Amino acid sequence: MKPRILIADDESSIVMALEFLFRQQGYDVETVSDGGAVIERIRASRPDLVVLDVMLPNRSGFDLCRSLRADPGTAALRIVMLTAKGQRAEADAGLAAGADAYITKPFGTHELIDTVRALLAR
Repeated sequence: MKPRILIADDESSIVMALEFLFRQQGYDVETVSDGGAVIERIRASRPDLVVLDVMLPNRSGFDLCRSLRADPGTAALRIVMLTAKGQRAEADAGLAAGADAYITKPFGTHELIDTVRALLAR
């Protein structure tokens, strides 16, 4: 069975690029663009990893990450925060919220794929 990745981002160009990249690597991919729908989608599709934007409409990635870690049903989910917020304090906040990795936009595709592979191998 292919690993499943959920992309939670509201920038359509980023979503299209990530979806193409992950499908090329052999992953099943789903997308969601509204922060308010992320947890519901996770519960419905049970992805192995979530690529989570910090700045989503209706609910921030930081808040979502904390909620996912607090819920025993999603606490072990791998979370990669992918965001334009690249200040050290924001990266620290993302990791403190429970993200497994924090990658800033613009990002290198090799860095992202290597991070995803490493997290899914755990």
